[in-house]
Amino acid sequence: MDSLFERLGGVLPVADEAAFNAFSALTGTLTTHYSYLATLTSWAIGHGIASDDADRYVRSLFQGVGRALSDENRSLHQLAADHETPNGNNERIRTTWFTRANSEALNKALNDLLTDLK
Repeated sequence: MDSLFERLGGVLPVADEAAFNAFSALTGTLTTHYSYLATLTSWAIGHGIASDDADRYVRSLFQGVGRALSDENRSLHQLAADHETPNGNNERIRTTWFTRANSEALNKALNDLLTDLK
């Protein structure tokens, strides 16, 4: 069975139902990511960028993120640090939008989902 899933993009056998539920909870974040990208696009459109240009730019920007994720030699924290300039735009948005409260709310949502999956 693993060989079938390997051809579909990869396989990660899990040790038990608890691990499966944790991975299922993580899977539940995919549409949130797409909604985040749609929000960025809408923001750009609201600031005078043509819809097609905003969509194309956001998609291109985050396709680059996807390529960077294939570098498994760097942790996700390291990838984030590597994409920030001290006091730059990325650091500013990360520290003003993705605050401790935002991170805690995400953790709570995942924990609540995990509880429901059990």
